[in-house]
Amino acid sequence: MSQDQHEAYLQRAYALDSGNVSTARNLYNEWAKDYDSDLAKHDYASPQVAVETLLKYWPAPSDKDNVVEILDAGCGTGLVASELVKAKGQNGWKIDGVDLTQGMLDVAATKNLYRNLWTVDLNEKIEGVEDGKYDAVLCVGTLTKGHVGSGCLGEFVRVGKVVIATIHDEIFESLGYKKEIERLESEGRVEILSTEQFGIMKGQSSGGRMVVLRRK
Repeated sequence: MSQDQHEAYLQRAYALDSGNVSTARNLYNEWAKDYDSDLAKHDYASPQVAVETLLKYWPAPSDKDNVVEILDAGCGTGLVASELVKAKGQNGWKIDGVDLTQGMLDVAATKNLYRNLWTVDLNEKIEGVEDGKYDAVLCVGTLTKGHVGSGCLGEFVRVGKVVIATIHDEIFESLGYKKEIERLESEGRVEILSTEQFGIMKGQSSGGRMVVLRRK
């Protein structure tokens, strides 16, 4: 893919909002086959940083019979699962992945890292998943320009014991994510462990917020 094509995909992604579900689905289906290589060219760091953050709060056990169950929310092509396995091997995790687009899931499936993969609109309830099913929910690179609204955080807290979500700094307050986190805390649903800034690309120290919540 040319640099111009890559930039065109980025601009289309940044133009999405929560009302553009079909547009988002079409975009990421188109982009799926080149997504990994495009982000690698930009030294995309969020998946690695998110997994490093997870390991601070929920180290993967070495006992194969005592695995950590992960929901990779907005899993895309499987970059987070790849980092999980790179960090601690495949036996320490049972990873389920959900994404809006089947094209992305098809690429993720080829990596053989996921237990289950299925399509979900993260603006809605994740059907068929009971409360507290997962040890951790990771949502990396999805909360960028607002096409998934802040209400998803409450759903992540419902299904996971620990939530790790990367959120673009420029929308953290303006699109209500900070307010939603504070609401969840005030209702006694979560303990806020972190909302620290981090670098989305390697060599950067800002651009995103690494949100870590523990379910009460």
